[in-house]
Amino acid sequence: MAADLATTPLLATRVLPRGGGLAPALLTRAPALVLDWAQRQRSRFEATDTLGRRVGVVLPRGTVLRGSDALVLTNGDLLRVEAAPEPLLRVTPCPQHGTPGDLLRAAYHLGNRHVALQIAADHLQLERDHVLADMLRGLHLDVTEVEAPFEPETGAYGHHGSTHRHGHGHDHEHDPIASVDNGHRHAP
Repeated sequence: MAADLATTPLLATRVLPRGGGLAPALLTRAPALVLDWAQRQRSRFEATDTLGRRVGVVLPRGTVLRGSDALVLTNGDLLRVEAAPEPLLRVTPCPQHGTPGDLLRAAYHLGNRHVALQIAADHLQLERDHVLADMLRGLHLDVTEVEAPFEPETGAYGHHGSTHRHGHGHDHEHDPIASVDNGHRHAP
């Protein structure tokens, strides 16, 4: 019987986006599941936490995990989700003659190809692909191979749930058809 308990995985069935308001110290002490982007897009999988325990993850279909999320186990324990470093391309404007607007053009071309893309003010990151790297270099951008956590955009409708924080002081429900909310416009 003790052997059965040792091989039975723990079960995570709930996610707290960005830690769900839990104290940072509580999350820092929690064991972690270190997962790459492909794993974090799945709603059902098994992994091993940083304590060496098997964990079964069963979440609602379509759930995407992010680094800094917390998983709640059925026994009440918490697990931190960490984005694992993976092989990526980092794209930056050419320092000699480029502009930050060059990144916008690159994002447009990559979006037309439905490429998973992490967007920052000064760089883009995407999974390594030599064809895309050559295309980006042809747009006069610097392309560097890096090992880093990957947190790509999930699209306008791909967030954790229906409540979304904009960072300007309020939470609200998003209706993808709504065009006006609290004085600012959202594209339909």
